[in-house]
Amino acid sequence: MNREMKAVIFDLDGVLCFTDKYHYQAWKAIADRLGIYFDEKINDRLRGISRMASLEIILEKSDRQYTLEEKEVFAEEKNAQYQKLLQQMSEKDMSDEVRQTLAELRHRGYRLAVGSSSKNAQFILRQIGAVSYFDAVADGNDITKSKPDPEVFLKAAEKLGIAPEQCVVVEDADSGIRAAKAGNMTAYALGGDVRYSGEKDVNLLSFSDILNYL
Repeated sequence: MNREMKAVIFDLDGVLCFTDKYHYQAWKAIADRLGIYFDEKINDRLRGISRMASLEIILEKSDRQYTLEEKEVFAEEKNAQYQKLLQQMSEKDMSDEVRQTLAELRHRGYRLAVGSSSKNAQFILRQIGAVSYFDAVADGNDITKSKPDPEVFLKAAEKLGIAPEQCVVVEDADSGIRAAKAGNMTAYALGGDVRYSGEKDVNLLSFSDILNYL
């Protein structure tokens, strides 16, 4: 066990599993209904940020202004559609590599947590059979500020009872890398989109590569 690091905090979507297609389908349904152009390139801008922040990006393409009440209705409508789609998820949506790596980290004595902006994190973890791997979960229900604010990771560290500087964060989005560094944590970048992030500490070639650095 790395003497300096005592815990690993994982982003959920894009790290432990992938729900991008469900987010895209749910947001696309809203955008289509409102007559707003939306494609996968715009969807990529939504990674790692809150539901309301995502909605604001989508509404940039709109030719009219919406009230806060209308936006809240859209956000709830999207979430209802998204939750319906998430019911398709199963243990197959979490790879053997991820499971084996998490098991080995626990064997080595690390505390493990999830730090996700999603308010559906607990549901997703149950769907993919991953709840037992984690000592704590901090999600969108625990925070008021989304990444790159470090709140969700600081909340996860607090729930673990581990100092932020003794936590590693594994992220696939630049906003998450910046949040980890803002929280005085070590940032491991997983995936091509963040490999060239100037703020990351380590580039992971694969999920199991975590074991080579801890």
